[in-house]
Amino acid sequence: MYRLFIAIDLPEQVAQDLGRLCCGLPGARWVAPEQMHLTLRFVGEVDGALFREIKEGLAEIESPPFNLRLSGLGFFPPRKQPRVLWAGVEPQAPVIALRNKVERAVVSLGLEPEGRKFSPHLTMARLRETPLARLTRYLAGNAMYASPEFTVNEFHLYSSVLTAKGAMHRQEASYPLATGG
Repeated sequence: MYRLFIAIDLPEQVAQDLGRLCCGLPGARWVAPEQMHLTLRFVGEVDGALFREIKEGLAEIESPPFNLRLSGLGFFPPRKQPRVLWAGVEPQAPVIALRNKVERAVVSLGLEPEGRKFSPHLTMARLRETPLARLTRYLAGNAMYASPEFTVNEFHLYSSVLTAKGAMHRQEASYPLATGG
């Protein structure tokens, strides 16, 4: 069985810079910079045959490269006990367009459509009983965060293995973005 997700990677320098913000919150389990990615679609557990179909199906996606930057921090869920600290992205439209193509590709292979509304973000930490006052101060202190702009010219299929130290990701395939021609 394979536990899969489809994601955009960050340039190493952007991930390292964001990693410098990953401190100072009690109850936060921080994502290591080398594990940071922008998830387009979590697939979940699939067998080997469906894994190969997904791997091949994603290669059919045509989408142009686009520029992106991380901008702003926030948390999910918005009106309950915070569970995820995230960095936002801008502009969102090209990420959503690529995600929609990924979604159509995996649904055409028999996967259930994603039930939740897609909100492009990068998970920085999982929160457990983090005091709201501390989180609010952290967000206020980092309110102006924005990364330099970078070009997204590929996306990836990852497998993930859950361990005691968290998920370990392995890149299974890469898919270049290119202007039609």
